[in-house]
Amino acid sequence: MRDPLNKIIPNIEPSGIRKFFDVVHEMKDAISLGVGEPDFDTPWHIRDEGIYSLEKGKTHYTSNAGLKELKKEISCFLDRHYGLKYDEEHEIMVTIGGSEAIDAAMRAMLDPGDEVLIPQPSYVSYVPCAVLAGATPVVIELKAENEFRLTAEELEAAITPKTKLLVLPFPNNPTGAVMEKPDLEKIAAVIEKYDLFVLSDEIYSELTYLEKHVSIASLPGMWERTIVINGMSKSHAMTGWRLGYACGPRVVVEQMLKIHQFAIMCAPTTSQYAGVEALKNGDADVAQMREEYNGRRRYLLHRFGEMGLQCFEPFGAFYVFPYVGEFGMTSEEFATGLLNDQKLAVVPGTAFGKCGEGFVRISYAYSLDNLREAMNRMEAYVTKLRQQV
Repeated sequence: MRDPLNKIIPNIEPSGIRKFFDVVHEMKDAISLGVGEPDFDTPWHIRDEGIYSLEKGKTHYTSNAGLKELKKEISCFLDRHYGLKYDEEHEIMVTIGGSEAIDAAMRAMLDPGDEVLIPQPSYVSYVPCAVLAGATPVVIELKAENEFRLTAEELEAAITPKTKLLVLPFPNNPTGAVMEKPDLEKIAAVIEKYDLFVLSDEIYSELTYLEKHVSIASLPGMWERTIVINGMSKSHAMTGWRLGYACGPRVVVEQMLKIHQFAIMCAPTTSQYAGVEALKNGDADVAQMREEYNGRRRYLLHRFGEMGLQCFEPFGAFYVFPYVGEFGMTSEEFATGLLNDQKLAVVPGTAFGKCGEGFVRISYAYSLDNLREAMNRMEAYVTKLRQQV
């Protein structure tokens, strides 16, 4: 019998994030700090809107690009928060989470042989999506001494005549790194110099703790070069609703919409009605959650200081990325030992790229009580390792 599989997909590794959590579910009294999902429930007024839409029988397909009301609210939200202006009719499409938008953008923009620059450590989907689009991913290894920010020098060094697209994953998963306006201005100059395009994944844009998030699309000359990816999963605690969106020039969004039409049809109708309410009346909810995350962030940094673990201060998302290389173990060995010895699950940094070696990702999208117990367990494990040296 012929091989039923294509030649590409068997060579793509499964996500490294889930490996530890299959074990955690079977382990009594285990604590997981690994899942990148808010611990808050979706605010009631947003859930109510979804429930109301069901009660009113609003269960049919929407237009492929999404509800007109939702696209209008997306347009207003982006203008209100980031000074971004998009035509709701032709420059915005609603997707099933940000991940679908990333995939559709790459498939619409890339040809075989095109190179995609992907800073790492970063979200696990970028490389597979580039490969599935027929492009060649080129990794740019970010450095802890730069607070895991992308520098113009690192970007320029990676560019070749085949380079077409830069993925800009900030605020960053897994490091929590942010790019401020001066950083982005230097990147924008390189983008224009080499006539490149940007896929800006801004799913954590509402979760910053120092300065307000700045989108590279808001800088002069960058709007027409940038596809902005965002959604409500992280900011409004709506992961299971699977609601994201992509915004950009009409020439790109119209082609992305064709992919969406044939592969997806439309995002879930109930989720879209809930999304209207989230963007229209959810700013206070986001502010409250952000304040809670910030307190947890500071607590973890304080505990790492007490343990003597190196960790740069992250100002975005809800992750910290401490260095564990001092113990002479790989990230995976450290995470496995921590799980077996203390029943505490974290994600090895290598799940987000080879340059994540020596680090682990810890999510603080958990209650302070859970974080306190988790840090007690981590401190016990770190102390034990140091005593063995």
